[in-house]
Amino acid sequence: MCGIAGWANLENKSSQNFSEAVLHSMCERMKHRGPDSEGLWIGENVALGMRRLSIIDLHTGEQPVYSEDKSIVVVMNGELYNFREVRADLEKRGHKFETQTDTEILPHLYEEYGDAMLEHINGMFAFALWDVNKKKLLIARDRFGEKPLYYGVFEGKLIFASEPKVLLANPAVKTEINLEALRSYLSFDYVPAPRSIYKNIYKLPAAHLLILEKGEVKTRRYWNLTFRRSGKIPTIEKAAAELRELLADAVRTRMISDVPLGILLSGGVDSSTVAALATQFSTEKVKTFSIGFEEDSFDESKFARQVAAHLGTEHYEEKLSVEKAADLISEIGTWLDEPLSDGSLIPTLLLSRFVKKHVTVALGGDGGDEIFAGYPMYFAHKIANIYGKIPRVLRSGLIEPIVNNLPVSSKNLSFDYKAKRFVAASKYDAVTRHHSWFGSFSIEAQNDLLTEDILADTSSDIYQDAKDLLQITDAPTEIERMQFLDLNFYLAEDILTKVDRASMAVSLEVRAPFLDPRVAQFAASLPLEYKLRGRQGKYILKKAVAPLLPKNILHRPKKGFGIPIAEWLKGRLNPLMHDLLASDRLKNQGLFDEKFVQKLIKEHETNVASHHKQLWTLLVFQLWFDNFLEKN
Repeated sequence: MCGIAGWANLENKSSQNFSEAVLHSMCERMKHRGPDSEGLWIGENVALGMRRLSIIDLHTGEQPVYSEDKSIVVVMNGELYNFREVRADLEKRGHKFETQTDTEILPHLYEEYGDAMLEHINGMFAFALWDVNKKKLLIARDRFGEKPLYYGVFEGKLIFASEPKVLLANPAVKTEINLEALRSYLSFDYVPAPRSIYKNIYKLPAAHLLILEKGEVKTRRYWNLTFRRSGKIPTIEKAAAELRELLADAVRTRMISDVPLGILLSGGVDSSTVAALATQFSTEKVKTFSIGFEEDSFDESKFARQVAAHLGTEHYEEKLSVEKAADLISEIGTWLDEPLSDGSLIPTLLLSRFVKKHVTVALGGDGGDEIFAGYPMYFAHKIANIYGKIPRVLRSGLIEPIVNNLPVSSKNLSFDYKAKRFVAASKYDAVTRHHSWFGSFSIEAQNDLLTEDILADTSSDIYQDAKDLLQITDAPTEIERMQFLDLNFYLAEDILTKVDRASMAVSLEVRAPFLDPRVAQFAASLPLEYKLRGRQGKYILKKAVAPLLPKNILHRPKKGFGIPIAEWLKGRLNPLMHDLLASDRLKNQGLFDEKFVQKLIKEHETNVASHHKQLWTLLVFQLWFDNFLEKN
């Protein structure tokens, strides 16, 4: 795992000044991503840099890597899991290699296949490739967005890096807040690609390729998940057996490492599946890691212990206290260079710190919910369509008043919280409804939250990009269309960004076997009822791994990896909330209506309503604003 950075002239003018000191400064800004070494290369009109976390080929795997004649130069962040098979094929075709590193297959693949090289690799990656002869820069991001890539054009240069703060280390980069991205953040709790929270800085979306050639920057999608059913649909039993084989191979290939490796084990189906399959391939006792909470409704550590005992792993566990987690919250603003209000960011960082004491690589269960329809929201769409057929007078006059007057609970995913969000979003179209269940501020709420100036300067059509994305999918049902959106939005820009930032902050590499494209494509090709049967999500996955795991693990309710923010905002975090969301501060900032924010705070503190999600989203934004926007 590494971090990459660099730039290229748009006009190919050799007189352009390229400073090795600036490139080094950018790489220093991401030393946490690669503490082991630095690699710099400066050519005519281009500069490539990287920081390395040594995982594969510890002794000769330095970057950049080159083709035999040095006409192709590559830096990469990530891992290529099928590199041995690809390398063997390239050697048969006459290519010669100097190292054992996975990255070295890239310049040779480019020589052999050009831009179509991406069809031949299976991995998580963001890489930059410079073709010296054609003066062409090619940048690519993996199919699901496990590895990040940001870029922008400043002072005639295309400048890119693994994180926004690395771009900000380049003196050419001048930026301000992107107000349209702010509205997206308030709606989704993250900023979907291609925007970032910074004006003129963009994210390369997952499964996309960027090409700079002859002064022109173009991006295009190189891969798309298809839901097309080809041939005869297999029986449930045959599908489960095939899925188990695919998952096993995905885990096996992701266990290739020259450094110690472990499994992130929550006790849920996804991470337990990864742990169970890993024990089949490990020649020594598998290490598993989990984190627990003092608050019972958020704690899943007993399930992780049960799975570890069942599989016979060497299990490590750490308990998370309110004080320890709350102390971290003010700290995240110093390294989280784009606001992300997923509450599980805190325990993910603590888990990463804990795991890093023992191993350098960890496998996790990310992607299982999106691929196998595991989120409760998928079933909720079925209920919403039924609910919408109830006469409106009955819904608004009887059902919604009863739901909205349910007593407020601070428990994790409490019934009142889910019921209130369900009825509030039920009036919307499927796309808006889906993201209203996930996100913090609806369009109506943003009309109250944002100042008149911000509302006048931005569009209220927050979900249009999501609706546009649906034009490129062949998903046949409403729920599968929502799965497709979650793979491209929520998974790529929330879940995987959270894991990348938290793990890379402590130089830990996390791999996701469920995001093997073979697994995802097979799951997408199956009928929806194989994944969501009745209200039970992940049906086919649970059937596939039933021989490997305890029954209660397969059928227990989904809990999530959250923290008790609702209570913390009334207690330990209350002073921080009042400081960051003080009326005078908000008035001077000019983004949020201070009276509306104070109303949210008062109602939350007095248990009139639980606004913890909205208040947390605002609090994280202010932490980011203080550390990154004002300093720039």
